[in-house]
Amino acid sequence: MSDGAQTGEETEESGGTGGSIGPSVAAGGRELTPGVAMLATAVAVISIVVGALLAGVSLTGHVFGAWKSPGPLSTGLVGAAMLGVSPGLLMIGRARVWEEVRTLVLPLAIVLVGLLTVTLLNAGTLQAAQGGSLVLVMFSLGWIAVLGVLGVFAVVCVAWQYLRPAVPLQGRTAPLPGWTKPLLAVLGSAWFGIGAGLLAVPRFWAGFVPWSLNRPDAQALGVWAVALGVGVLGALAEDDLSRIRPALLALPGAAIGVAVVLGVRAADVDWTSGPGLSLITMVGGLLLAGVTGRRLASRRPALRP
Repeated sequence: MSDGAQTGEETEESGGTGGSIGPSVAAGGRELTPGVAMLATAVAVISIVVGALLAGVSLTGHVFGAWKSPGPLSTGLVGAAMLGVSPGLLMIGRARVWEEVRTLVLPLAIVLVGLLTVTLLNAGTLQAAQGGSLVLVMFSLGWIAVLGVLGVFAVVCVAWQYLRPAVPLQGRTAPLPGWTKPLLAVLGSAWFGIGAGLLAVPRFWAGFVPWSLNRPDAQALGVWAVALGVGVLGALAEDDLSRIRPALLALPGAAIGVAVVLGVRAADVDWTSGPGLSLITMVGGLLLAGVTGRRLASRRPALRP
């Protein structure tokens, strides 16, 4: 058998077997470091437990979180987002190169570092500072400790990843359809824009959120909105379905989790307002983007794990 035939077979096998989530390992890129896979797995496990706790308590109408909040909805949405992205994070361990997972890992680093920063900036509102119940005080202290460790670990892992040698990529194997790109650009910009506003000027931009929330609520939701926007815009920049498979699992997961909490706590939301209608569109956009992307990827045999 010729060398060319052997190379073709090896490329096909690396893309279709062995547990990889895509064929890009045969086309160059940076080898994924063990630290990134460990970080994603650890965050996924913690997110399942903590996210289920925050979202579950919120659904009962009670307020449970690291800081004082005027209502249960904001912390419930944070928990729902944590729970929803967990399946995508667990998928990262199957990747072989950085390019297959960076559209999810970079937003993950934004969430970890961003939530830690928001928590420290609003330390006066923490349950430990306000003197809440013992359970809430311990939860708030644990929240800071875990975010601190994971935030530092995320920065180190991403920096270490970019220090690894890179083999030039040999082009895109599954470009996004042209009709999806304007929609992704609008969706990603919308999430990033509202998130940046909530972070930078929370008092003003909180008026564009159709329920009651305070400064830490607004900024925590802003962190998640920025991360979602970066993820969507990152997928647009990658322009390759084989490089965004974990993100395609995380987006609809987050959208479904958020939709469930919003549906159960619908009475807390002003749905008739402009922000309420915009929220429906933006959450629906995440769900549609994830489902459509996975459907397009499933039609390409070379992209199947």
